[in-house]
Formats: sequence, C-alpha cells, structure tokens
Amino acid sequence: MTRYVALLRGIAPSNPNMQNDKLRGIFEELGFVNVKTVISSGNVVFESPARNANKLEEAIARALPEQLGFTSITIIRSKAQIQQLVDKNPFKGMDHSQKSSLNVTFLKKKTRSNIKFPFKVENRDYQLLGMYGGAVCSVIDLTSSKTPDLMLWLEKQFGKEITTRTWKTVEKILKAME
Repeated sequence: MTRYVALLRGIAPSNPNMQNDKLRGIFEELGFVNVKTVISSGNVVFESPARNANKLEEAIARALPEQLGFTSITIIRSKAQIQQLVDKNPFKGMDHSQKSSLNVTFLKKKTRSNIKFPFKVENRDYQLLGMYGGAVCSVIDLTSSKTPDLMLWLEKQFGKEITTRTWKTVEKILKAME
C-alpha cells in the first residue's frame, strides 16, 4: 500500500457537500483505506495499492461531481514526494506569520518554466524561491500584498491546474501521513 494525499482545489468548508466527513466518505467508497482529512481545505490522506497517480486523480475527479455535485482539480502526491519536499526545507530561516506567508503551489502537470529561481515578481511583494518536484515555493509579504493576488499570478504562469497550501499545512499533511 502506498500513502497519498489528494490536494483538492476550491474546497469551501461552508458548502455542506465539501465538508471533511463527506470527502472521507467518497474516498472510502472508492476503496481507499486509512482515509483522513487534514484541516478543512481539501487535503485527503489515504492508502491505496495503486501506483498510478494519474488514474487515482481521474477516479477522484470523476467521483466528486457524481457523488457530491461539484468538480475540483485533484492533485495527488505520495508520502515520499511530500517527505522530499519537506526535507528540502525551502523556507529555512523564514517564518510564517501575520506579516509573511510561506506557500507551496502544487502543479498537476509537469511544466517547464522560463523563470530563473529565486524570482522576485516585478511590482509585487512576493518571491518564488524555487520549484521542487512539481511544487513552487513562494513567500508573500502580507503587509503589502494578498495571497489571492499571488495565486492569480501563479495561474497566469502555470495554468489553472494548480492548488496552493501554506507550508504549515504541508507539514501537517506529512504528519498525518505517518
């Protein structure tokens, strides 16, 4: 069995069909085991004997509208992939606080970028630190910029098949995968 996390884009916990208990139920109906949710932003940890992340993504993406009535970009990462990202420690010496947000944007598809990292976004108070295994790590100065602005900028660069989590959430996901 391989341990995975499904990162679902656009989950709104206020929507009754997007609440953790319903998400867990769908994953269990799909035959996944040891299903857990991590906070209420669409992070579902599970185990499966399957080795093909694309097929897992397709099965989950198909089940959500059929069972719960909404669509979501689904991005799968294995425990090993999350562990590698955390081991890289891209935010070493930085703090997630009220003044700065440390973010990880997961890309569904492998992409080549012309961006040379680290990259300071012109006329914006955010910086891209690097790309690690299909995830872009960034820091935003919250005193002058907002996270939705960064997310829109990232969509323009990498497309809409992305989803962003804070570094703290990534660490919580890894802990839940143990």
